Amino acid sequence: MAISFKPSQQGSSHDPVPLAWTANPIRLLFSDLVLGFQKLPYIFGILSLQPSRHPLDELYPWSVKNMATLAIHLFLIVYQLAFLASVPVWIILHGPALWFLVYCASVLGVNTLICGLLNGPAYLDSKIDIPYPESHNKERWIFLNGVAVGSHWLQANIDRLALTFRRPVRGVHNPTAGIVFDLAQCLLERNFSYSTDDVRVAYKQIKDALVDSNYDKIVPQTLLSQLEIYTFGNAANHFNNPHWDLRTYLSNINAETQRDHTIKSIGHIEHYAHSGDFVAQWGILNFTKVANRFMGRVFERPGDGHLLNQHYLNAMFPLSDDGTVKEKNEFMETAVQMAEPKDGGSEAGSHEKAPALPVGSGVVRVTNGINSSSHRNRREGMLESLITHMTPSAGVGSSLVQDVNSPVQKIVNRQSSTLRVKDFSRLWQYRNGQSPPPKVQQLREEAAKRQASW
Repeated sequence: MAISFKPSQQGSSHDPVPLAWTANPIRLLFSDLVLGFQKLPYIFGILSLQPSRHPLDELYPWSVKNMATLAIHLFLIVYQLAFLASVPVWIILHGPALWFLVYCASVLGVNTLICGLLNGPAYLDSKIDIPYPESHNKERWIFLNGVAVGSHWLQANIDRLALTFRRPVRGVHNPTAGIVFDLAQCLLERNFSYSTDDVRVAYKQIKDALVDSNYDKIVPQTLLSQLEIYTFGNAANHFNNPHWDLRTYLSNINAETQRDHTIKSIGHIEHYAHSGDFVAQWGILNFTKVANRFMGRVFERPGDGHLLNQHYLNAMFPLSDDGTVKEKNEFMETAVQMAEPKDGGSEAGSHEKAPALPVGSGVVRVTNGINSSSHRNRREGMLESLITHMTPSAGVGSSLVQDVNSPVQKIVNRQSSTLRVKDFSRLWQYRNGQSPPPKVQQLREEAAKRQASW
């Protein structure tokens, strides 16, 4: 078994970008409905019934709240599908419009009352009673849940994340309306660019964390570079990370150098998806096939299930008996299959075809950020030399690719002939309270400032 690894697309101001808000919403909605029917074989992969042994698992059988939550969701699936099936019947029978509106309002009202048993406050904080290293006090971890998650499962999610990464986590609650109606909400958000209440709350939480002086940052123009985003089973139809360049704060660098040294606004993006997860198939795994559509690295694991704890974290960050993440697990130790980029601007670069790994030569070339060209290399050579001498020695098991924004090709020598998921995953470096090495972007900024002072 190999894990499919797609280096981040990069995008370009010169390429056509079919983003959601540039097309007709009705056509987008129709296209989404067709796509949903095409992906129906994956629908039962959302609640895959896998063995559960940990109390934080969503389907842990010895939890009364878990079983009650599951029973409510199963009822809502039948209830909502029956309602949707009745709508065309009512239209065919030409029932009175007023009674039809009363019927719809009654059904939705009952649905809201039932979902009130699942939902809770707008946000929750992790409750795991473990010591957090003081070195993490200047970090802020915020989690926004996906479909079919009530407050009980959200609490389990953020507790599992806190246990995995040894950091306090705040969960912003995206309240569930039942799986079927949650997918309908996805259609509304994807095709009509509508921000629901939870999106607005999450935006405020992230903004407050970025501007709070208690947390690490540099200058206001570079706040977003401190942001890292990790998604699981992403249902979006696009994921942006716009370019900006160093002249926003390095005003003493000449204009030509400024044009050459472009970076991305968001510091790092990674996506994790199951090949048998309906939500992922309907979202990220479909739209990463479109050039310049989805920014961030994509790790596609064979398997199904959409629940964060039971399906994703248990497979990717399994816990040992003492509650710490195992240093070795099947997912992280699996060889990666480098997916061929769909556009000419991916991390791997279009001028080199990435071989199926393992790599026999033991030398891997990885491009982070924008494509390196000959005229860019002339400008970047001195900065790259500085970065090389300023970079601390990487520890055992550190990621080959530290930062999606680095515009310089890196050649990494490895004794092992096989590249594994852990060699590319930045999120893996946060396990058990650890932290990744300093970002190449930060080192590049410091190197540029030193060069300017010469």
